[in-house]
Amino acid sequence: MIMKTATRLSGIAMLCAAILAGATPGQALATETVVIATTGGAYDAALRKWWFDPFTAKTGIQVVSVAATNAEMRAKAAAMVKTGNVTWDVYPDGEIQVSSKEHLAVSEPLDRFCAQFKGRADLVPDACIPAGVRLFSTATLMAYDPQAFKGGPPVSWADMWDTAKFPGGRSFPNFDDPWRVMAAALLADGVKREALFPLNVDRALKKLDVLRPSISLWWKTGDQSVQGFREKDYSIGQIWLTRASALKAEGRSIAWSNKAAFLVGDRLTVIKGAPHRDNALKLIAFWLESPDVQAKVCEELLCSPPSNSAVALMPQAIRDQMPSAEDVRDSIIVPDAAWINDHAAELLERWNNWIR
Repeated sequence: MIMKTATRLSGIAMLCAAILAGATPGQALATETVVIATTGGAYDAALRKWWFDPFTAKTGIQVVSVAATNAEMRAKAAAMVKTGNVTWDVYPDGEIQVSSKEHLAVSEPLDRFCAQFKGRADLVPDACIPAGVRLFSTATLMAYDPQAFKGGPPVSWADMWDTAKFPGGRSFPNFDDPWRVMAAALLADGVKREALFPLNVDRALKKLDVLRPSISLWWKTGDQSVQGFREKDYSIGQIWLTRASALKAEGRSIAWSNKAAFLVGDRLTVIKGAPHRDNALKLIAFWLESPDVQAKVCEELLCSPPSNSAVALMPQAIRDQMPSAEDVRDSIIVPDAAWINDHAAELLERWNNWIR
């Protein structure tokens, strides 16, 4: 009893000291945290400004973000769960990867959490599923510097391979998810959209051999993918739409083709054994329940939020830049997630052998 009383008095003393120092009671007691991994740069800045900071202002829970590549996130999450030393709570995994056995082995099932959002008319039907909560949808696509092509811009993946008509350096991603580079090569080689999967890896790598001398950068992070555009190291690159829109927001010379694009997205994953699991779920619930927050993030990153109400809040000029229903119907590739997951190890082995 004496110890409990002493502890209470100590807490009161600390609170009084904080108030005398100019802090509010809420600030003094705001010791709760949640740790989320992001890919850093403009992506993290947009989430911080429009999502993390408003969440902290409302709840007092501090959001600590750590920067990592997508490959590092998956490897780190797997290692933490395996060793039982989990220090992160949440990370965004790809729409394709969340259905894989590897993802399900390290993620907290969200069945009970998702029950509260079932049937919500303002959310897309799969906004909350056991494997993860939709952060947003976007695209991996061909971006280019329009100032480099006065005679007309490149439109297709075949144009990216046409170095005579569209000269300059190129860039492609090089991480643990090589299907999108192989798919671009196959489309450039004349493979029809409806016949793209299963990927013909031999044909894809043979086509990549042709372009390899023109590739200035194999990027591993979102920041790397745009730095070369800033410094004009290359004129065309396969990058995320979120990063292309960030360049546009900087006032850079950048454009992109929705006819050379793959539909992708991120889902928020709660790691098994997350030390701040309850706070992680509060952060995710805040995302789904805040159309205004989603709208601001996707206005800045040019993404499609999970809330239809959020889309309605976005300026028409921003919505006009997003892939249209016609783009999705006629041009944009929706990847075969099941095939990619079933062949992920084989694809990565072939890729690593080729890229050396």
